[in-house]
Amino acid sequence: MNRFKKIKLIAVDTNGVLLKDTFGITIKRFIESRGGVYTAELERLVLGAPHIAGGHIMALACKLPWTAQETIDAFLAEHKTYTRDDPVVVNPGVGDALALLHDTGVRITTYGGRPEDSMFAEFLHPFRAYFDRDIPYVNIDQIRPGMKEIVKERFGYHFDEVLFIDDLGKVGEVCKTLGCGFIGVPVTDFQRQLMQDAGAAHLVDSLAEVGVELLDRIDNALFNGRFW
Repeated sequence: MNRFKKIKLIAVDTNGVLLKDTFGITIKRFIESRGGVYTAELERLVLGAPHIAGGHIMALACKLPWTAQETIDAFLAEHKTYTRDDPVVVNPGVGDALALLHDTGVRITTYGGRPEDSMFAEFLHPFRAYFDRDIPYVNIDQIRPGMKEIVKERFGYHFDEVLFIDDLGKVGEVCKTLGCGFIGVPVTDFQRQLMQDAGAAHLVDSLAEVGVELLDRIDNALFNGRFW
């Protein structure tokens, strides 16, 4: 039984929320090592962008004589090398946090830019039972940012019936425009500032900090039309 009056779905981002972020640091290193200046606006544009768009933006920022595809290929090769020494892992406390969300009775899904099979095979298989039986994961690689598609096309809910938990300020901006709930889990200082600039009131350092009391407050705000 769903304990909430308004929330019907909680959608949790993979990279940066369920999994340790390794893209933020490698994007910064990639740009600065090639003469680019890394700024909050550049991070806002690149992080969470479709791969080809990210390649185009980084090529422009570094004045590289490469195509968008050549740039993103070079970046992904560098990221692969980086993660050999600092691998992607599940963040601490994720299992208990997902269990808490699941126990509220609300539907839980996750989303990211990788295929569902590889995401569950590599990282999320121990937590499969906590996610929605029919739609446990949404691949947003080609539909970023993907909030509208998740809410309307995949689940068929109203925007104010869905709570997103994400590490990117641009997702907070989209949630504000659509009227969705949002909890920010910023992994960089730039993202924290972007979330605050967007008016996001609920920021935590990790998914493990999300408790029932916070969820109830958010549910009441959405129910009364006063979240944003």
